[in-house]
Amino acid sequence: MRALISVWDKSGLVPFARGLAELGFELVASGGTAAALEEAGLAVTRVEEVTGFPEMLGGRVKTLHPRIHAGILARRELDEDLAALAEHGIEPFDVVCVSLYPFELAAQAPGAPAGDVIEMIDVGGPAMLRAAAKSHAHVTPVCRPEDYEPVLAELRAGGATSLETRKRLAGVAFATTAAYDAAIAAWFRRDEDFPEALPLAFDRELELSYGENPHQRAAYYAERGARTHLLARVEQLQGRPLSFNNLNDLSAARLLVRELDEPACVIVKHANPCGVAVGDTIEVAYERALGADPVSAYGGVVVLNRAVTARLGELLARQFVEVLFAPGYDEQAMETLSRKTSTRVLNHAERRALVEPDPDYRRVLGGLLVQDRDWEIAGREGMEVVCGSVSEAQWADVLFAWRVVKHVTSNAIVLARGGQTIGIGAGQMSRVDAVRIAVEKARELGHATEEAVLASDAFFPFSDGPQLALDAGVAVFVQPGGSKRDAEVIDAVSAADAAMVFTHHRHFRH
Repeated sequence: MRALISVWDKSGLVPFARGLAELGFELVASGGTAAALEEAGLAVTRVEEVTGFPEMLGGRVKTLHPRIHAGILARRELDEDLAALAEHGIEPFDVVCVSLYPFELAAQAPGAPAGDVIEMIDVGGPAMLRAAAKSHAHVTPVCRPEDYEPVLAELRAGGATSLETRKRLAGVAFATTAAYDAAIAAWFRRDEDFPEALPLAFDRELELSYGENPHQRAAYYAERGARTHLLARVEQLQGRPLSFNNLNDLSAARLLVRELDEPACVIVKHANPCGVAVGDTIEVAYERALGADPVSAYGGVVVLNRAVTARLGELLARQFVEVLFAPGYDEQAMETLSRKTSTRVLNHAERRALVEPDPDYRRVLGGLLVQDRDWEIAGREGMEVVCGSVSEAQWADVLFAWRVVKHVTSNAIVLARGGQTIGIGAGQMSRVDAVRIAVEKARELGHATEEAVLASDAFFPFSDGPQLALDAGVAVFVQPGGSKRDAEVIDAVSAADAAMVFTHHRHFRH
């Protein structure tokens, strides 16, 4: 029996190779792998002894040889393949263990010269790994250290791996080379906005408790090579396993909270914010976000942009919170929260904003929609007051409401006052209905709508929506503008001595 070993990652290499040698395998290895095994006192046949050819071109060519690939690819059930091996004195391989050059690490290194990155494109490794996976009927392909011990255990138990195991490992091998090629392709097309082909690769980060509904299975995958992802440097400190809906809501909340610099709290239900607020302290921000809509906040996802203090821990423990996310927890706060065993407490190890990711991907039937992510948002300097006047205090609410409405499902309306949402109308088929819901929600919860700010994610096609809000005492409107009836809408607002701000920028979220 023979094993071909060529690995960049030497983790667990020596125990694996020693285990194979103890089982009677001849170890054939290349370059640095052979040196590591020899240093460990193992007998090794070097690749150049098999090929009769030295390494060439600075190591670019060493395993690309018929005596290597024929030994992997030979179909042992075919007499003609076995005859060809015998004719050329080639022995087959039973195990092929390969780990690839760390191309992604090289590509992500700041300022890495293109030549250095290109040298990290592995050619021989993927070729051997794909060959072994193709020949899994007889060959065991291994490309991850976590598979070393299970493979050894199976070999020790039965003298060979099962076909089922080899098929599984072949799938792992092809997924590995596919992801590797996708990373290389992404590096070469890094300056293209919408390339002709879009190979993507994702690694499973977490198996979820269930999907949108309990009868649906689910998992969370992170995009390979992404600068950050939803659960990067996030530790679950307690609580039940995360579900699909938990992570969907967490994503929505994290994207919103990154817009807010002050101490802020975002509470999300069904991927829409139900309470958002800023405050002088994180405790105040949480109390105001909860007070925005305490009924909807029940069982929500709570995201904070400051650490949880002992006092805040007490406040949070009074509510039913599905998921709590914050950049740190006071020891006493954790002691208090530990009594709420069902709450999933997530700790973010670094309090920096999410890095702007690659384009936004939306899965549709049999395809993928790709767009730039909606990061841009108009600041005060990019807005135009088209009627009335806006005080400094109102400007703060204009900017706050405009940032929040961007993260509400269209048609979207947000009422805000004093850095707190007081009414949200989300996901309606007509904008006037979204206004009606936001106003009614504010009134039901006892929030004063007089002097409030209303933000609309897109223009008002008619004056009926603004009129509902004007009747409720709304003082300032912020919307993109651009309707054929802008003049009619402006006239209605002006006649009520209210103000309107155009952003000239819409934020549909579907």
